[in-house]
Amino acid sequence: MIALAACSTSSTRAPVIERLPGKTSAQPAAKSIEPDWRPASYTVQKGDTLYSIALEHGHDYKDLADWNGIPAPYTIRIGQMLRMGPAQTETTAPLKSVPTLAAKPLPLAEPTLKTEPKAIKQAYSEQALAQLEKAREKPAPIATPKIESAKVEPPKPAVTPEPANPNTADEEEKVDWGWPAEGKILANFNDNGNAKGIDIGGSLGQPVLASAAGKVVHTGSTLRGYGKLIIIKHNKSYFSVYAHNNQVLVREGQTVVKGQKIAEMGSSDTDRVKLHFEIRRLGTPVDPLKYLPNDRAP
Repeated sequence: MIALAACSTSSTRAPVIERLPGKTSAQPAAKSIEPDWRPASYTVQKGDTLYSIALEHGHDYKDLADWNGIPAPYTIRIGQMLRMGPAQTETTAPLKSVPTLAAKPLPLAEPTLKTEPKAIKQAYSEQALAQLEKAREKPAPIATPKIESAKVEPPKPAVTPEPANPNTADEEEKVDWGWPAEGKILANFNDNGNAKGIDIGGSLGQPVLASAAGKVVHTGSTLRGYGKLIIIKHNKSYFSVYAHNNQVLVREGQTVVKGQKIAEMGSSDTDRVKLHFEIRRLGTPVDPLKYLPNDRAP
C-alpha cells in the first residue's frame, strides 16, 4: 500500500531568511543525475488510485489512463496490471525476402544419327561422290536460348539513428524554481518519514504561487491527506505539488508561469492554515530546499 501522508505536524520552526536583493539563483539540485527507476508496468495494490499511482511514478494521470484504456471516472481494481508508458511501436520494417531466380534447364538436343552413307562398297560414280560430300557437311549449330537474369536490388541497410544529444538530459534537469509562498517553514523534508515536502505557514487566503513554469496536470481533492490539491508538470522529470489550499484558481491543462497566483492558502484536510509543497523527480520526492533559491520573503 502506497503511503500518501502529505505533511508533518513537527513544531520545528526554521529561522526567517530575509530576501537579498538581486539574488535569485537556485541551489544546484544534484551533481549526478540518477537514472530513471520507474518500471514498465505496475500491479495495483490495496488503497491505490489512478491519481496516487500517477503521482508516485511522475506521470500525468490522464496519460496513465490513456496508456491503459481506462475511461473516466478512472476506476482500477486490485491486481490489475498497468502499463507505465505508451505502447512500443515497430520502427524498423522487416527486410523483404529476395526471390530466387531459377534458370530453366536447356532442352536436350535430339541426337543426330548418321545413317548415310552406309559402310558399303559402291562402284565409283559422280552420284556416289556427291552423296558422300553431302554427308560430310556439318549440321547447323543449335541456337541456345538466351536467359536474362532479373535485376535484384540488394536490401537497403537499416538507417542508424543519430546519437542523442548528451545535453538533452541536462536540459531536462534545469528548472527555474522560486518560492511558492511567503512564511515560516513549519516542517522540513524527511525522506525517511512521511514528510515528503515542506510546510509553509501563512494566513487564510494568502497567495500560493507557481514555483516554476509548467502545465497544470491535476486539481481537486482526490488524494487523501492533501486537501485541495494542485500538481504542475514542469518537464519530463519534475512535478511540483501544492496542498491544503482554500481556493484553487487554475484548471487542468492550463499553462502557468513562474510566480503566477494559482491558489489561496487554506487548511483543507489539515489542522492549520499552511501550504504543503513538494518537488518530485520522476515521481520520487526530493528536498525542496535543495532546489529553491536561498533568499525568500518572511
